[in-house]
Amino acid sequence: MDCVALFMLLFLPGLHWTAAEETSWTYTGMVGQSEWSEHFPECGGTSQSPVDVVTTQTKYDPALTPLTPLGYSQHGNQPFTLYNNGHTAVIELPDWMSLGGLPWLFSAVQMHLHWGNGGPSYGGSEHTINGQSAEAELHVLHYNSELYPNMSAAMTQRDGLAVLGILIVTGEETNPAFNNIINYLSRIRHANQKVFIPAFDVQSLLPEDLGRYYRYNGSLTTPPCYQSVIWSLFNERVQISKAQLLKMETILFSSKAGDPDRMLLQDNYRATQPLNHRAVFASFTAESGKELTSGEVTAIVIGIMCGCVGLAVIVRFIIKTIRSTSSWDVLTNNRPAQMQRMKEPEKAIEKQQEMVLNSTSQAEKREERLSPQTKP
Repeated sequence: MDCVALFMLLFLPGLHWTAAEETSWTYTGMVGQSEWSEHFPECGGTSQSPVDVVTTQTKYDPALTPLTPLGYSQHGNQPFTLYNNGHTAVIELPDWMSLGGLPWLFSAVQMHLHWGNGGPSYGGSEHTINGQSAEAELHVLHYNSELYPNMSAAMTQRDGLAVLGILIVTGEETNPAFNNIINYLSRIRHANQKVFIPAFDVQSLLPEDLGRYYRYNGSLTTPPCYQSVIWSLFNERVQISKAQLLKMETILFSSKAGDPDRMLLQDNYRATQPLNHRAVFASFTAESGKELTSGEVTAIVIGIMCGCVGLAVIVRFIIKTIRSTSSWDVLTNNRPAQMQRMKEPEKAIEKQQEMVLNSTSQAEKREERLSPQTKP
């Protein structure tokens, strides 16, 4: 990368490049978001970023292969530069880091963060999914090094830039990878301050699944809003702790060290822009299911095991019941013979009664025969 391009990067706050400081822009105020297009015409274009990704309206594209970071983990011994440009914290990256999985090879330039204000209002990320924002967002910027000699030449071309968008949510656990940045923010509290930090594995900041993402053509999210970005927004979120987010939201100032009025650097995210008939493609289908965390996978495995144990108990109970029923049937089939034996005494009594009756009848008959002889 030549010296001119390197100098320009020092004034590249997030996803923008201020060619001159004649017009000082902000997220709110006199030259806030609603006034950007008056001073930077491309900010009023029809292919602006960020956008709201409505998942039911995305189009599956099987040609979208997993993205491949090249050299992200091979940081070597050369330190990174961390810089407060008054709009965000920028980490400059060596141009031998690059990104594969796109139509061209894109060399890394820098990465930066967007966040909210730590208040009750929910927001901080630039992109949203189904209208829901995350607490923060990480962008990793690359330029098309196959077609253009440097960043300054590529940034105005429609196929000149490629940016990775990573949505950040909060949880209880600390993310060690993000501490490589957050732990040094106290050294660049004011605008225009710079510090060298130890190099680290940049890929550790990314989601584990680099194959599930949304793709669309858009723009830089800050002035001059060049519409030259191939966006890849990952479906999987990255988690940091609440303490890490709070430090990010409250430690930096957008004002310079000598300014009498300190201004906290907060809410440095742009509102979502209209799609204007642009298509948002997905590298995965809805049928492939949502991304599962390791905890969710563990819960599913435990649930399946418990279900198998429960099923085995039920089957055992059914078999035991069937066997018990079969034994009862055998006993029932034997009972008529037992009843037959129980009725034998009754038959003997009936026979005796019949013999008594017969004897009585014979006696009566003899009496009748003798009765005429005994008459006077």
